[in-house]
Amino acid sequence: MVALNKELFGASAEEVQKAVPTIHQVVIAQMAAARQGTHKTKTRSEVSGGGRKPFKQKGTGRARQGSTRAPQMTGGGVVHGPVPHDYVQKTPKKMKQLALKMALSDRANAGKVFIVDDFGIAGGKPSTKFVLNALNNITDAKSVLVVVSHPNDDEVKMAEILSLRNIEKVTLIFASNINTYDVLLNEAVVFTKSAYDEVVDAKVKGKK
Repeated sequence: MVALNKELFGASAEEVQKAVPTIHQVVIAQMAAARQGTHKTKTRSEVSGGGRKPFKQKGTGRARQGSTRAPQMTGGGVVHGPVPHDYVQKTPKKMKQLALKMALSDRANAGKVFIVDDFGIAGGKPSTKFVLNALNNITDAKSVLVVVSHPNDDEVKMAEILSLRNIEKVTLIFASNINTYDVLLNEAVVFTKSAYDEVVDAKVKGKK
């Protein structure tokens, strides 16, 4: 059994509660960064048509109009519509690290963090049913974040990845991509031993 690193998983419930505003800010920033920001409407200078007045100035009983491109006209341009822009919010690195630590500690305090050597696949042949049974023996959580290391041409690791990605309740990520949002989104977190070591090396030993 592997003891969880205290620097990454050791925050108390009280510390986690105090850090909720920080966690919230980091999650909002992460969700904002995921937005494409490609929405766009056309202004009156971009829509087609409008080369001449739609009808004469006087005598129709209608309000005078100069162009069919005007926003009040059907098919006209949009006033103050959305334009492409970046939604990324600047978040300090230390704030991200703190939020991740608190999210992992919250799951650890609830007994929802697990470390396994592997999922028992032999021969490098993917089997979703086999891996699902192995996962159910680890935790009965309805949603599970499974953190793995890159396979690097390892057939067994690749088979595990191919099997895990087909399971509906599983969110599968590499250790290098672990983040606060995915930890909070899932009820339990399962690390492979190699992925756990990679996360500890990057988040704890990497700071020293």
